[in-house]
This record gives sequence, structure tokens and C-alpha cells, in this order.
Amino acid sequence: MEAIVPPEVTAELTQILSNLVLGDNQIRSNAEKIVDDRLSQTPELYILALAQFSTQADTEVMRSFSLVLLRRLLFRATSQSRLPLYDHLSSQSVATLERILLYSLLHEPASVVRHKAVDTVADLANQAMARGRPWHALQTQAFRMVEAGDVVTREAAFRVFAGSVNLIIDLQTEAIVGMLQKGLQDPESIEVRLAALRASVAFLAASDKAQQAQALALLYPMLSTLPALPHKHLPAFLTTLTPLASSDPALFEQHLRDLLAFLPPLIVPAVDAGPTPTVARPNPGAGGSFVFPPPVQNGQNGSGAGASGKGKAPEERDVDEEAEEVRKAALEFMISLSEARPGMVRRVDGWTAVVVRGCLEGMGEIPEDETEVWLEADPGEDPTDDTYPHVYEQSVDRLACALGGKAVLPSAFQYIPAMLASHDWRLRHAGLMAIAAIAEGTSKVMQEELGKVVELILPGFTDLHPRVRYAACQCIGQLCTDLEEVIQEQYHQQIFNALIPTLEAPEARVHAHAAAALINFCEGVERDTLIPYLDPIVERLLKLLNPASGSPKRYVQEQVITTLAMVADASEATFAKHYSSIMPLLLNILQNANGPDYRKLRAKAMECAGLIAIAVGRDVFRPDANTFVELLMRIQNSPPDLQDTMLTHYLIATWAKVCQAMGEEFEPYLPVVMSPLLAAAGTKTEVSVYEDAGDEPEDREGWEVMNMDGQHIGIRTSALEEKCQAFETLLIYSSTLGPRFVSYLTPTLELVLPNLRFFFHEGVREACALLVPVLFSCGKNSGALTSQIVSATLSQLITCIANEPDASFLASLYRAFSDSMRLLGGPSALPSELSDGVMEATKRQLQSLADKRKARAARPANQIEEEREDLTLIEEMEEFALEDMHKLLVAFDPNHPLLVAISSVRDLGLHLAQGDGEDEEWTEG
Repeated sequence: MEAIVPPEVTAELTQILSNLVLGDNQIRSNAEKIVDDRLSQTPELYILALAQFSTQADTEVMRSFSLVLLRRLLFRATSQSRLPLYDHLSSQSVATLERILLYSLLHEPASVVRHKAVDTVADLANQAMARGRPWHALQTQAFRMVEAGDVVTREAAFRVFAGSVNLIIDLQTEAIVGMLQKGLQDPESIEVRLAALRASVAFLAASDKAQQAQALALLYPMLSTLPALPHKHLPAFLTTLTPLASSDPALFEQHLRDLLAFLPPLIVPAVDAGPTPTVARPNPGAGGSFVFPPPVQNGQNGSGAGASGKGKAPEERDVDEEAEEVRKAALEFMISLSEARPGMVRRVDGWTAVVVRGCLEGMGEIPEDETEVWLEADPGEDPTDDTYPHVYEQSVDRLACALGGKAVLPSAFQYIPAMLASHDWRLRHAGLMAIAAIAEGTSKVMQEELGKVVELILPGFTDLHPRVRYAACQCIGQLCTDLEEVIQEQYHQQIFNALIPTLEAPEARVHAHAAAALINFCEGVERDTLIPYLDPIVERLLKLLNPASGSPKRYVQEQVITTLAMVADASEATFAKHYSSIMPLLLNILQNANGPDYRKLRAKAMECAGLIAIAVGRDVFRPDANTFVELLMRIQNSPPDLQDTMLTHYLIATWAKVCQAMGEEFEPYLPVVMSPLLAAAGTKTEVSVYEDAGDEPEDREGWEVMNMDGQHIGIRTSALEEKCQAFETLLIYSSTLGPRFVSYLTPTLELVLPNLRFFFHEGVREACALLVPVLFSCGKNSGALTSQIVSATLSQLITCIANEPDASFLASLYRAFSDSMRLLGGPSALPSELSDGVMEATKRQLQSLADKRKARAARPANQIEEEREDLTLIEEMEEFALEDMHKLLVAFDPNHPLLVAISSVRDLGLHLAQGDGEDEEWTEG
């Protein structure tokens, strides 16, 4: 290709790019500055030089690097304006740039560089289309490349269509399906077939329902790419299909039987029948549109995922990495499809059973030789966590949440009892962890046979292997959360008799986890149920905190202190008998636990002391209150430790607990706590906007990236949580201190009112809605509630009511208005403009709710059925809003004319019955 830019520019650019890839930070930084300088002075020249370099550089590395850099620079905002560099190029330069890239796309000999050219070309095509400038030359060339004689060119063509689906989405569907099918059946290259599969997925995902219906025949050749593949290529193909299974599951409905014939051998390792949890391999049958395994070729073994382990006992299995990747990809595909369309897969006999079995098999594959390492490891820094089969545990959890207990429990308990009776500790461990994993999704059905489940779990607490005892603690702890109150009420004696002795287990990992499980138990237990067990629990926890010999591991101390806090919270005043044994220990930790190694221990001690203070009451706590407060003040005023991300959260929370414990006696300390608290509540949201997904920082702790209106927005969620906590703490102070909070009434209201519309965090808005009537009460009882405050506050509430799209928060706004109005003396105390305003806002909301319900009712019946659970929840939230709306109107007039409108809106609801048959019986297999 002829030279586009002068040779001296090319020479300089060559040197700049060479410096950019060097490891020397200073040289690289200087090169970056030169790039910025050249682009600011002569952007078109250097962009074209960079494009030309991508076709002429001597090495694959430099050609690839120039394409990546070109892509990033083109759509990065310039220093002179917020517009990307691309928008500053003349039409002639754009045309030249496109011509160079088309040349690279067609003639680049190295496949790795060709892939970079595809990425850059597709990005340029998408950006051009977004600006109303379709790239017709690329479209024409890509279609010619599909017919090329060499596989690298054909693959590049399909990669372009996958990356820029706009090139084909508006063309004749039949022609596109034919073109994609030809690529899916490419006789020479797996890479071409994979690229065609990616293009097919992109095409179907971008199509509307009518276009999908026309292209439905494409699914057969897409799925038919799978059976003949060598094992190592299956993960890439399955991973390509999985997003389509999530976004458009209905496309796969007529192929489910065939998938069920193909996928099970991939996710269930082949083993001989024996005394294992899976004593016989289910055979869903052969036949259908495609078959797996493929015929044996060239003398190779064509058996399924576990061929290498055939005939081996579980402890001898050695699943190679290749087979494991296939297994995980197949499982993820089945789980994703199950989550996306639960009703569809429930109707396919054998689907749930094989996924459950695959998960349970995988959960039992823990490396045998890591127990000693596990025992010595800190749970937060456990190297064995990397080899633990998390994927399978998470998958069965997801499946249970998607399909429910009626579908999952019979399949799971076909195997779990045998697993728990196995000679292999890994299977006993897996059985217990499986019960814990499926508890959330199957709780409604599981509780009907909860006694049998508890009987299966309890032997695990006396198992010879420490990891099985650990799993028993995990299992009971999870059940206490997922079947909260039910299991505590019915089986507290059996559970306490198992958990309390486990606090004396010789292994730190085990007794610490038993203490953790007690927290889950205490969160749902009645005080009277806990009291008989209080003394032995506290006695054993104190022994762990202060053992007779040796020093406890720090993570055990942290866990014990956390458990003591929860036990104190649950037992309330009865805990006072243990106060004198525990509070001095906690104060000693706060006094002496300094330095980075003790950050978490100090935070947990603060939390525990605060909860104990609330539990025992101010009279018991009063002698230590001053010491505790002084320690908190010393910690708060210490030089900031930027690495201690927990301190602010725990300090704010502990001050709030001290206030609750001391009541009105806390007032003198308000000046100490309010300044940082108001600052935290007033924190502005930190937001970062990224040019594209590739610019997002990886693993940026405390940040979350979301897509809003096509932009990638990063939000510092850690700051949002601090802001929410600040408002919740303001609620505690104002409600506890009442009129004594009056000095901070105005600055608090000034933060509350604008944050009623803080859409980044629901918790902030809910706390602000709760604060309004509490602050009104504070102002009224202190004589500081002026008509200006009333008018400004209620006007803001009315504005929020009129415009609130979320039915759940709308109910909170109505409650805030009603409670505030009641404090003022009822509707008669409101000026007419406020009364009229809230009525107009209510009319607007009633119309909005009516429109939403009509739109829902107009949906196809099958769509309503598939989304039954979500729609039921939405309408339940709307009913709460309508109920609070009703209460407000009745306060104005028991016969208010808008009450009829509320009834009419209620009648428009779908009135879907809750549940999906989860209450039907299940039996163990």
C-alpha cells in the first residue's frame, strides 16, 4: 500500500511506539506526552500515520499495538473539547483511515494481528453508525471476505459481523441466515465456525421478535457446531451460546431434548457404578438433531467429559484441565438457561436431575492432600480456596433459586443421604454443603421435611474429619438464615446440643465456624429460647477468647467477639450477669490493640461493646460509659489510617449504639459525633465515566460499574454505603434524643430534603423519608418547628410523591407525609396549597399506576406466566403504595372521591397467585 504520510513522521512515530512498549516508566511517560502533543497539534497526520504503521511495521507485536492504540485514541475525548478525536477528523481523513483499515483487514497475514484489526474496524463501524454514517465499503468487503478461499479471511469476516452487527441487522433475514449457516458449516476451520457462531449470536440478540421468528432455523446449525468438535474447543462454543441462552431463552425451547441428549456426558464425569452418591448414570436417551459423543475417529477415545477417570473411584479421579473447562462451560450454559426461563426447563424430564447431579459430583472433588494447609490457614487468606469447587456449589445454589424446591429437592435428596453416609470425607462434606447451598431457593418446600433434614445434618458435628464438622456448622448456619425462625423454634434443642460442644473442637477453623453459625442462629431466635443456653455458650466463648494455654488465633478472637455481640443482642437484659466478665476484656482490646494487624479486632470489639451496652441497659453500662466514650474519641481523633477502610463505618455505628444505650444522657457527646456524621451524610457521589468497557479499571475495590444510556458509569459504592449509614445514624440520634436533638434540626433537614431524590441508593432515600416525621416531632416538642420548615418540607415531599416511579418508595413517601401531618394536628392544620398539592400529586400517581397496570395486562399470556414472580412482586409493592395512599385520603375525608379511583386501579391488577407449587410434597430418593 502506498505511503500516506511523510517518511520523517513515520520514523518519529516508530520511535515513539517503541518507547511506549518499553518497561521503563520514565521513557514510557515521556512517549505518552509526545503522543498527546502531536495529536493536539496535527491530529489527522498522526492518526493516519498510526493507521499506516499498523500495515507496515516489521513485527506482529508493533502492528497489533498500533491497532489497539489507534482504537483507543480515536474515541478518547481530546484535551481541547469533550468530543472524541474521531469527530475532529475531516471527511477526507476519515475516508483515508477507513481505506487503510480495510487494507489491513484484508491483507494482514498474521491471525493475531488480524483479530486486532477486526476489533478496531468493528469499533469504528459502530461509532460511525451511531453518528449516522454507515460504512458501506466495510459491509461490501466483509461479504466478499466470507467467500474468500483462505480461512483467516473468512474468520475475520464473521468476526467483523459479530463485532458490528449493524452491518447485517437491517438486511434480508433469509440471506443473512444463509450466509451465517454457511460459516457455521465451514468444512475447513473450527475458527471460522466459532466466528460464525459469534456473529449468529450477535445477530439473534440484536433482532426483534419478528426477525427472530424468521431466523429461528439458524438455531439448528448453531447447535450442530457442537457434536463434532474436539474436546478442547467446546468451552469457547458453549461460552458463546450462553449469553443468548440468558437473553433469549425461548429460542432454545424446541432444542431442549436434543441438548439434554448432548450435555449430560459433559457435566457428569464417567465413573463405574458403586457406593458413591451417583450410583448409576442417567441415560436421557439418544436421537434428535445432533448426537454426542461423536463417532470415534483416528483411534481417539470419543467418550465424555470424564473419560480419563473411567473406572476410578472418586479419590482416584484425575479430571484434567481441558475436561474441567468443558464441564464448567456446559454447566454454566444449562444454569443460565434455567435461570432465564425456569418454567421452560422444568417441563423437560431429566434436565433438573442431571444438572443437580453434575453439581453434586463437582462439589465432592476437593484435593485430598490440602487438609493440613486448610487447618493452618486464616479463613480470609486460605490458599486452598483457589482449588475449592466453588463453581459447582454456586451453580446448585443458582439452580435452586431459579427452579424452586419442588423441582430441585427430589433430585438433590436422591443423592445427598448416600453422600452423607459415604466413606469418603469429601462426599460427606459435599452433601452438607449442598444442603446449605440449596436452602435459600428451596426453603418453602424444605421446611415441610425439616426434621428429616436436621437428622441428616447432625451426625456431621461428630464426624472424624474436621472439614466435615466445618461443613456441618456452615449448613446449620445457612439453614438458620434461609429458614429463619422456623428452624430456631422447632429444632433449637438439637442444634444447640450440636453447636455448643463444637465450640470446644480442637481445630481453630472448626470452633471459629461454630461460633459464626451461632450468629445466624441468634438472628432468628426468641429471647426465651436462647436464655437456657446462654451460660454454656458464653462460658465456651470466653474460653476461646482467653484459653488456659497458648494464645488464640486472631481470627478466632474476632469471630468470638462478633458472636458475643449477637448473643448479647438476642438475650437482652439477661446478658447483664456476664457483663463484668466481658466488658473489661473489650475495653482492654480498644486500649491496646493498635497497629494495622489489629484493625479488624479493634473494630469488632467496638461493635461488641456497643451491642452489650444496649443489651444490659444504661444502669449497668453507666460505670464504663465514660471510659468507653473516651476510647472512642481517642480512636476518632487519631491520625487517619488510609488503609483502614473499616474504621469510619464501625465508629459511626458504635457511637449510635452508645446513644441508644445512654438515651438522653448522650446529649453532651453530640458535638463530638455530629460534625463527621453530617459530613458523611452530605458526601457527593463519586462518579467516573469511561469511554468504553475496555477503560474500566479491573477489580477497583469499592466501585461498581453500570451501563446507563450507553455510557459506562463507575460509582464509588463504598461512599454510598457510608452516606446511607450516616442518615440511618441521624435517625437513631434524633429518635433517641427527641427535643434534645434540636440544635441539629435545621442542618439535618437541609440534608434530608434533597436526598429524598438520591436515586443512587435506595437506603439513603428510605432513611430520609423516615427522618422527616421524627424531625418534625423534635421541632414540635422543642418549639423550633416554624411554618417555613413545615412548608418547605411538605412541599418537597409532595414534589417527590408526584414524580416517584418506584412504588415501594412511593409508599414510604406517603407514610412520611401522613405521619408528619398527624404531628401537626391533622389535615386541618395544613395550608390549602399543601392540601391541594398532595391531592394533585395523588391523582398523577393514580393515573401512572393505572397506565402501568393496563400495559401489563396487555402482554401475551405466556410472557405474563414466565414473569409471574417478578410481576407479583411489582404489584405487591404497588398495593402497599395504594394502601398508604388510601390511609392519607381517609384522613382528609372518609368518603373522599379519589377512594373510588384507588379501587379502580386495584381492579386493573393481574392478581397473580403467589408461588409456583412450592408447597407440594417432595420425597427423598
